[in-house]
This record gives sequence, C-alpha cells and structure tokens, in this order.
Amino acid sequence: MRGPSSSHTAGSFHIARILHDLLGARPCRARVTFDPRGSYAQVFREQGVDRGFAMGLLGWPLTDVRFFRVLDLAASEGLDLRFDVRPLEHADHPNTVEIELEGLAGASSLAIARSVGGGSVEIVALDGWPVELTGETYEALVEVDRANADSAVETLAGDGEVVGEIRRLDRGDLRLLHARRNAALPDAARLALGRLAVNGRVREARPLAFVKRGRPLFDSAAVMIDLARARNVSLGRLALAHEASLVGIGEDDARVEMRRRLDVMSAAVAAGLDAEPVPGEPGMQLLEPSARAVFDAEAAGRVAVGGLHTRAAARALAAMHVNSRMGVVCAAPTGGSAGVLPGVITTLVDEGRVDYAGIRDQGSGIGDAGRREAATLALCAAGAIGVIVAARATFAAEVAGCQVEIGAAGAMAAAAVVEAAGGSAAQAADAAAIAFQNTMGSVCDLVQGIVEIPCHTRNAVAASSAFVCADLILGGYRNPIPLDETIDAVLAVGRMLPSELRCTARGGLATTPSALALKRRAPG
Repeated sequence: MRGPSSSHTAGSFHIARILHDLLGARPCRARVTFDPRGSYAQVFREQGVDRGFAMGLLGWPLTDVRFFRVLDLAASEGLDLRFDVRPLEHADHPNTVEIELEGLAGASSLAIARSVGGGSVEIVALDGWPVELTGETYEALVEVDRANADSAVETLAGDGEVVGEIRRLDRGDLRLLHARRNAALPDAARLALGRLAVNGRVREARPLAFVKRGRPLFDSAAVMIDLARARNVSLGRLALAHEASLVGIGEDDARVEMRRRLDVMSAAVAAGLDAEPVPGEPGMQLLEPSARAVFDAEAAGRVAVGGLHTRAAARALAAMHVNSRMGVVCAAPTGGSAGVLPGVITTLVDEGRVDYAGIRDQGSGIGDAGRREAATLALCAAGAIGVIVAARATFAAEVAGCQVEIGAAGAMAAAAVVEAAGGSAAQAADAAAIAFQNTMGSVCDLVQGIVEIPCHTRNAVAASSAFVCADLILGGYRNPIPLDETIDAVLAVGRMLPSELRCTARGGLATTPSALALKRRAPG
C-alpha cells in the first residue's frame, strides 16, 4: 500500500475499487460524504483518503506514481469528484462513508461503506439493499423477479464455485441474489443472468487479495500452540502451512508471497535511511527526517548506550518516514504501524540474528539463502499472531486505539524475534502476549490527524521492545496470562476508550498547546 494509513489510505482505495467494479465502468461523477462525528471527516485530506478514493474510482493501482497528482488528474480523466462532510443517518462506525456514483452509460449506485481496520472494508448498503460485501471473494449480485429467482440461483451456482449460501433479499416483487464465489462468473452464466435480471444488469467485483479457498489451521493461540507442538514445528513453519492451506496454494508459492512483502519492507527501510528525497514524493508534514541521523549517531558512539535495539528503532523510523511521505510500505498489520516489523526483520537479517535449520547465524554461518529463509519464517510467525488478533479483536485504532495497531505490530515482532532465535511456538505466543500487556490502553492521539507524532517514535520503541520481550521469555520469564486472554482484554479496554482517543485527533497529545501550534506542510 501507500502510506500513511491502512484504514484511511488503503481502506478508501479498497472501497472505491469494489464500487468501481460494481458500477461496471469508470464513473464520470462521484460524491463522497463523511459523517462529521467520524474519523474520516477529521483526517481525510491529511491521510490521503481523498487520493485513495480517486485512485480506486479511476481503476488505477494504489502504488501507481500518479497517486500524488490524482486529485488534479481526475477532471482530465472525466471524473467529477467531490467530497462533503454532513451527518449520515447510519454512521455506526468511525470510518463510515456514503458514495454516490454515476457512469457514462447511465449506470448509477448509492452505497454506504466503512473501513474497519488494516485495509479491510465492508460495503453495507447498495441502492437501498442491505448487503455484506468485503472484497474477500469474487462477488456477484443480480436483481430478479421472484419468479426467476430459482433459475438465477442455479446459474450463479452452476459451476460449483459459490462459497457458502447464496444470500437472498426481498423487496416487493424483487429479489436480490448475492453470491460469493471463488472465481469470476463464466461468460455464459453472465449472459444468462443478464436475461433474467429485471434491469439486465449483473454486478460483479473482484477480490482485493487472495481468495480463501481452503480452511485455516487455527484461529486461537491455544490451538496454534497445540498444533505446532503436535507437528513438532516452529511457529513460522506452522504459519506457512496455515497460509498455504487457507489460500489453497503450495507452501513454495506462499514463501514467494511472503518474500515479496519482505522485499517491500527492506526497500522502505533503505529508502527511509537515504538522506536524499525521493523525486515526486512529498515530504513529511510535521517531522523532519531523523532515521539516518540516529543510525549514524549510534554507529559513531554518540548515543547513551546504543546497540541492536537502537539500530532497530532507527530502521523502524526509516520505514515510517517513507509511510508518511505516502511511499510504498507493507501494512504490518496497518499503515500506522508499518515501521515495527521492517525495523525488526531487517535488523535480524543485517546483523546476523537469525536461526535456520538449527544453525544460529552470527554473521557467517548460514549464507544469504538461509538468512532469507529464516527472515521469511520470522515474518510468517509474526503473521500468525496477526491471525489471532484479526480473529479475536481488530486492527482499527478508530475502534480500539493505538494498542491494536502499533501494539499489535510490537506483539507480532516479538514473536518474529523468538522464531528467528529458534524458539518454540509457545514462547513466541508468550513474547507476543507480554508485548501486548505492556502497550495495553495506549491511545491513538495522532497530532493534527497526521500519522507522524507520536506514531514514529512509538514504532521505534515497539521495534526495540520486541527484542526485550523475546529475551524475557527465552531467558525464563513465565507469562501467566496467555495470548488469547490478553487479546480479549486489549479489545475490551479499547472499547472503553472515548472517541477522542481513537484516531480523531481530539484528545491526548493532539490537543496540547505545542501540538496545536505546530506548522505543517501540505501533504504533497
């Protein structure tokens, strides 16, 4: 994704991408409305929400370099795009948005959607129909007369690619059929449905990521630990098998995908440490780059203590600099926490702190291929913790504060360090648990609605802390409150936080005199 926020920048893009598909063509007119009580209304310019919507509606990839000019380019591309803030009747989530679209051929749609964290989204209403579109599968919707409903159902399901039950909604004599599918509709089925539809219209949307064709191996830490113990594998290897099983691909293909994310993380750290600005990218809005200065000061012995923890913190800062410049990062698990895992993983690799096939790399032991495999498995272990958080809680600071973004990233990173050190799945889960326990209750109070202050230093500290938490567990600390219960407590605490402390910039550090007095630069 492009920074700075997965809920905002990536989430808005995903909503727009789905609606672009459902409209069947690029819209010529779009009206995007945010509720004044929500998070979107407070930060939609600062966090690139407007650009994310524009990219998705135009059908351009979010990582396309036109991102920086898209608001200027929209009109020349035939898109009349407007943003508005007014009360929405059903704004039951901080990131609720209403989108009205018109296409050149006369097609139109009115949708209610919300971004629910980590780039995940939900379309909850479409032209007055209550729907549940998430982009996790291919989606097909068709309105038919009730008399034609059975024939339409047979056509939708005829190739055996339907996931679960076809949803049926009635309004007068009309019935809306909504099918989640593993594959796009065959051409013949699409034509047949067009003849059955009351308006001749079949709406389809592509998935946002891999379709989950298989079954998860675990959705709780307790099951995860038991399964790793029964199979006598590390958490990273179990997580790799989980991803392959869930997506329905081979483990080698899953490795390739994880390594692609590793490459994005490494590139972000390298770009953030580069003192030269990136052509075409804006700078940060509040902060000046500091990652290179910290890194160099540590190397020269100009800091109090220094060491691996400080270098990991500097690398995390570097990735967050790129995130704030709206550069390409890997949401891990979110854009606001996109520095923690890159800081930790690149430190593990660059400083020879990885264990592969029982050989601890101290700079010369396992070679580049083994080091890369170990880093891949460490990322897989981090992802396994993310699986549990996703199943039991949320990644949205708008819902539960900073603890489920940077706090979650710190927990995931602690598990990655344990994996890289050759620890067990139980130890990785315990390291993640104590990392979470020490960030529980952390608020999201981003200054001026920008993912910079205090987000950058929180990423840096979380990266450094991941090593401490791993060392505590590997060194003998016994964690009495397991990861599942810890995550449940984190979510409960997050729901107790007032909206002022959940990504609205209306409390905490965001309302201090110094924060309000800061002069910011335009976001590009």
